[in-house]
Amino acid sequence: NSPEGAAAGELSALEEAFRKFAVHGDTRATGKEMHGKNWSKLCKDCQIIDGKNVTTTDVDIVFSKIKGKSVRTITFEQFKEALQELSKKRFKGKSDEEALQEMYKLIEGKGPGLTGVTKTVASPTVSRLTDTSKFTGSHKERFDASGKGKGRAGREDLVDNSGYVSGYKHAGTYDHKVQGNK
Repeated sequence: NSPEGAAAGELSALEEAFRKFAVHGDTRATGKEMHGKNWSKLCKDCQIIDGKNVTTTDVDIVFSKIKGKSVRTITFEQFKEALQELSKKRFKGKSDEEALQEMYKLIEGKGPGLTGVTKTVASPTVSRLTDTSKFTGSHKERFDASGKGKGRAGREDLVDNSGYVSGYKHAGTYDHKVQGNK
């Protein structure tokens, strides 16, 4: 139980959180680099931004200072530097090392939350309009028994061209008839 081993354990939890936020909202992200938008989200979700000592402006300034001139992302190493910068502002009364540990505790094990995501409201008007059991006529044909849409098959009359003669109703019964006569 050396202190170095504990630090390495904390680092992996921190790196895990970094990766989760780095890939959030970006399908092509590898998790090795983080965009400014995701950096801001991490700072908001993990309560690094407290509104008094650290504001969104501070977070943006630190990000701009840490990243390279022509680059739009930061690596995990740069991420730790940025946290060190912010920890001095966030935990003013503590030593640099103590402040950094407090900062790591805020982030470890966290992932991007879905706060502020718009929820759909179930109003009676919308539910009446989307209740497929009340549909009549040609609209009724567009949905199966469970209320799921049939897609193109429900919108257009698709012609069955599978038989020798189009519209032949008794497809696949020849063998049955021939064997029945023997």
